[in-house]
Amino acid sequence: MPVCTTRDGVEIFFKDWGQGRPVVFIHGWPLNGDAWHDQLKAVADAGYRGIAHDRRGHGRSTPVWDGYDFDTFADDLEDLLTHLELTDVTLVAHSMGGGELARHIGRHGTGRIRSAVLLSAVPPIMAKSDTNPEGVPGEVLDQIKAGILHERSQFWKDTAEGFFSANRPGNKVTQGNKDAFWYMAMAQTIQGGVACVDAFGYTDFTEDLRKFDVPTLVVHGDDDQVVPIDATGRKSAGIVRDAELKVYEGGSHGIAMVPGDKERFNRDLLDFLEK
Repeated sequence: MPVCTTRDGVEIFFKDWGQGRPVVFIHGWPLNGDAWHDQLKAVADAGYRGIAHDRRGHGRSTPVWDGYDFDTFADDLEDLLTHLELTDVTLVAHSMGGGELARHIGRHGTGRIRSAVLLSAVPPIMAKSDTNPEGVPGEVLDQIKAGILHERSQFWKDTAEGFFSANRPGNKVTQGNKDAFWYMAMAQTIQGGVACVDAFGYTDFTEDLRKFDVPTLVVHGDDDQVVPIDATGRKSAGIVRDAELKVYEGGSHGIAMVPGDKERFNRDLLDFLEK
């Protein structure tokens, strides 16, 4: 399998499809690089080089016990970009992957980065507080961790409903979408599953976003039941200088996988890449 060995000996699995200017996809929680298959093919068909890795403790990467924090994730990403000798890179990140993207720019700058896409992403901060009243309450995050620890297989089946807004009338979510979500979630370590909740819930990426100096597209659904748009996407678009915000009406958290929305996102992504 194609892997990059990080500075601390973790093997990061990645896919590398096509040739041309590199587009690196960073998956959300609790998924892995397989979540990006449609986008990898779309960019490779359009003459770009699509790359997607599995975060440590997810998918086919080393199932480590620790390192589930955004400084570590950002450094893992830098190790991958260095391993592949990538420059002029567009980073595309979903959900907690948006925190990985933001922290990477915050820690490593934009010397090798051409542009960035934040899709249904957690920055600037997801948890509810006095300064972020639109955020997710801490008790909800605690319930997520409790669900994983109690019986994670059923928890992931139940979570897929809200992830894709399958609980809304007229939705286009398939059973395959929900099955794929469950399959990827079960490939995540239980330790990683729980630790990542605290990481993506409470990490503040505001200062990282202020360091963005590359073209940035923010895409978010206004029916995101996992990462509320008013706490995250709208605020990120206001912090990143000259960011472009696209709001998908009725869009779920799983935009890149649901029929209809994924085709729209692929078009928006390819249009952005051409700029």
